[in-house]
Amino acid sequence: MTDLTHSFMDFSLPKIMAVLNVTPDSFSDGGTFYTGNRQPDLSRVLNRVEAMLSEGAHLIDVGGESTRPGAEPVTSEEELARVLPVVEAIASRFDVPVSVDTSTPSVIGEVARAGASMINDVRALRRPGALAAAAASGLPVCLMHMLGEPRQMQLNPGYVDITADVKAFLLERVAACEAVGIPRSRIILDPGFGFGKTLQHNMVLFRSLPELVGLGFPVLAGVSRKSLVGAILDKPVEERMVGSVALGMMAVQRGVKILRVHDISATADALKILQAVEG
Repeated sequence: MTDLTHSFMDFSLPKIMAVLNVTPDSFSDGGTFYTGNRQPDLSRVLNRVEAMLSEGAHLIDVGGESTRPGAEPVTSEEELARVLPVVEAIASRFDVPVSVDTSTPSVIGEVARAGASMINDVRALRRPGALAAAAASGLPVCLMHMLGEPRQMQLNPGYVDITADVKAFLLERVAACEAVGIPRSRIILDPGFGFGKTLQHNMVLFRSLPELVGLGFPVLAGVSRKSLVGAILDKPVEERMVGSVALGMMAVQRGVKILRVHDISATADALKILQAVEG
């Protein structure tokens, strides 16, 4: 692992993962970095990364495939065309760890060579070849729980016991990682709020965060601007910052070590207040 990756994997304090979607169709910021070309505008991307760092981001999470409910898959070639130039540009200009939100084996290999510091996979390395690619990369991996695929994951999702089911799934994926040589020290877990879950499922799972933290792995929570915040507040995506930050702080209080967010400055301020009060 690189020095950047080693520093990122120090979870003595919670980390802010800033969302950088280089997609035309992500639910909150899709299309932000496009000017009509097939590839994102790198000058816009780098300006945004510079702003993210000034706002308090510890890690940049680059995504080239939308995983919003109903999203259609993209080809590996299209995903790589979106992601690889961005990872290369960030790694060459900034001293910041770059996570890549991908499930695609060829993308995992290429971004690792380009300077990525972590693989963040919503499918928990279940695509054929993804486990081997992640193991070969030598990078930490974040394994997320998702019921089904984005195209149909919100069509009447059901569980026997949401917390037990998510825990069992994540532990099975940990075992799969260990079987190919990915050590526990390189594994982060994500319960996957909003991925194949109703509002009630999300609330039960959120209350159970201490149980997931108790599995002994750093836990990542991605609740920023999601539909669960919108359902609670009855507000559209652009008006969910306060609810997202509040939920993020409650996640940290329950032991979460990484917050994946869109509203970086507000989250950083809230974390400072929380740390000042709680010590």
